[in-house]
Amino acid sequence: MELEELVLGAVRSLQGFLCPELVVFIISMIPVLELRGGLIAASLLGLHWPLAVALCVVGNLIPIPFVIIFIKKIFECLKNVRSIAPIINKLEEKAKKSSEKIFKYEKWGLYFFVSIPLPGTGAWTGALVAALFGIKIKNAFLLIFLGILTAAVIMTIFSYGLLRPLIF
Repeated sequence: MELEELVLGAVRSLQGFLCPELVVFIISMIPVLELRGGLIAASLLGLHWPLAVALCVVGNLIPIPFVIIFIKKIFECLKNVRSIAPIINKLEEKAKKSSEKIFKYEKWGLYFFVSIPLPGTGAWTGALVAALFGIKIKNAFLLIFLGILTAAVIMTIFSYGLLRPLIF
């Protein structure tokens, strides 16, 4: 399922009983969708782009300290549940594969990993990698924050077509 389909499904599910701003904020907090999905939703819902960027950045940032602090403990507990253990192992493997790319460029690799809005990258996965490989929370949070800001610029340009007036 593509990102756009997931975003449309989330918008349809939430739109009936929440204001557009809250829909965008919540979508930005959801793993996989994150800021990318939030900005697409904001564009679809007709929100002004500066408000959309603010909602998406804050929404994407809120879960990050909790992921960094608690994910190792949560994974340890979930590994004891037979039906969930394979999923946790798969997530850890994904984080290990991502970490090779990230640590190739040392700490700035985390920034680049979060900032490039492609499938499988983003703040949630960056926070998972940071937690599993012991990057200090202060450093991880700063690099993830900077990555989210960069991703916000890229996604705003694509979601709102801000380059269109310059090209045509």
